[in-house]
Amino acid sequence: MDVSSPAVPTGNIGPLGKPRSVGLTVVLILITLGIYGIYWAYKTHDEIKKHSDVGVGGVVGLVIWMLVTIVSFFIIPSEVRQMNEKDGRDSPVRGTTGLWNLLILIGTIIWLVKVQGALNRYWESKGAATAG
Repeated sequence: MDVSSPAVPTGNIGPLGKPRSVGLTVVLILITLGIYGIYWAYKTHDEIKKHSDVGVGGVVGLVIWMLVTIVSFFIIPSEVRQMNEKDGRDSPVRGTTGLWNLLILIGTIIWLVKVQGALNRYWESKGAATAG
């Protein structure tokens, strides 16, 4: 008889990602007309994948961002949620956080504040140094 035990979080053991200033990230995306957003999406997907082995990774995430950005608005917070849950934590964001983007511009800023804020809290709780 196979007795399955409940799933136990395995934790995340890869290198930590870099906390990024939410305000600076918003400003850089705006003044570069979205070009910094491409870099941000790549780094976010890449850091989550390397740290937790969750998600699509940097290159695939970049391709998704470039071809169907709207999909990334749901994938990125979903990956943040999975990373948090794999570490035994409740996540402040989830895939549905992407719905903020229905409010053009202001919703995207709110989405970015929520997602980058959740990432920053996670990375800082694990000991990553805050970056500008």
